[in-house]
Amino acid sequence: MHPDSLSHVVPIRSTREENALQTMAKIPVTIITGFLGAGKTTLIRHVLENARGRRLALIVNEFGDVGVDGSILKSCGIDSCPEENIVELANGCLCCTVADDFIPAIEALLTRRPQPEHIIIETSGLALPKPLVKAFDWPEIRTRLTVDGVIAVVDGAAVAAGRFADDPVKLAAQRAADSSIDHENPLEEVYEDQLLCADLVVLNKTDLLTVETVRRVAADIRTAVPRVVKIVETREGRIDPAILLGLSAAVEDDLGQRPSHHDGEEGHDHDDFESFVVDIPATSDPAGLLTRLAAIAEKFDVLRMKGFVEVSGKPMRLLVQGVGQRFRQQFDQPWAPGDARRGRLVVIGEKGLDRDAITAALAG
Repeated sequence: MHPDSLSHVVPIRSTREENALQTMAKIPVTIITGFLGAGKTTLIRHVLENARGRRLALIVNEFGDVGVDGSILKSCGIDSCPEENIVELANGCLCCTVADDFIPAIEALLTRRPQPEHIIIETSGLALPKPLVKAFDWPEIRTRLTVDGVIAVVDGAAVAAGRFADDPVKLAAQRAADSSIDHENPLEEVYEDQLLCADLVVLNKTDLLTVETVRRVAADIRTAVPRVVKIVETREGRIDPAILLGLSAAVEDDLGQRPSHHDGEEGHDHDDFESFVVDIPATSDPAGLLTRLAAIAEKFDVLRMKGFVEVSGKPMRLLVQGVGQRFRQQFDQPWAPGDARRGRLVVIGEKGLDRDAITAALAG
């Protein structure tokens, strides 16, 4: 070979090396999924507070017509994720509205300067992660982003209490033997689909469980997921961001290993659920309010309540979050000058909630 021709020789790289180089050039995206009240927002807030200077952006997908989770996260005042890098999508489930909501949100974030170094997406509690991941295979997205990993946040206490099947095989056999049952439990399907798509499972609220119960719940999760998936036990969503970010899973290239109850379907709907917003009067007794909310949740079979309440004589608003009959409260930030100081709660449950009765009970 003539020496001059060496300048025209192109180095040969393997397909794996080419894919690795392409992935390195893309902005990584972490999808945080999990059932209602599992602790996704608390976990994300902890990540934002411990980002160690990494520039983050956040997309929050609300269920309902008031952006409570987005408001909670925007109140953090964290330099690593400024308010303009937090995008709220409140027009329906993100996995059902990918083209209408997700793509424009992503494009808006990519125009920011400086660009975010990592994007976190918090899905609604009812979202299926797989349809969202499929969007990352779209040409306009694939060249710029990669799904670094899917994180499933599990409410350990709720699972241990039997809100989902401890033995899916026995449950399937029971359903097959009962001719009166002609459909799957939608809550169970959502929960299982989130686990089946996950690269990492965060078993949250372990402080509410015994060591033996934690082991049992973890064993049930491993039984439900055919792949080897790491399970991390947490309290209050406290976990080092280095564990969540930087998985380099390239999930969009691995969907075949992530089965779903809805594979082969053109889409899915959430007609089994409904949500509405109730204005809440000021209270002088926060503890008494939480007791009343727990009673309302039990009486009307409410899955989730979350929002803000004014406490008489207090300069800060009270953040209230409830899963079933378990409620928590904390003062999260002062009311801004000129705020109406209006308390509002989002109520979420299965279709058929007695909206008028719940509204009357909350107003009482």
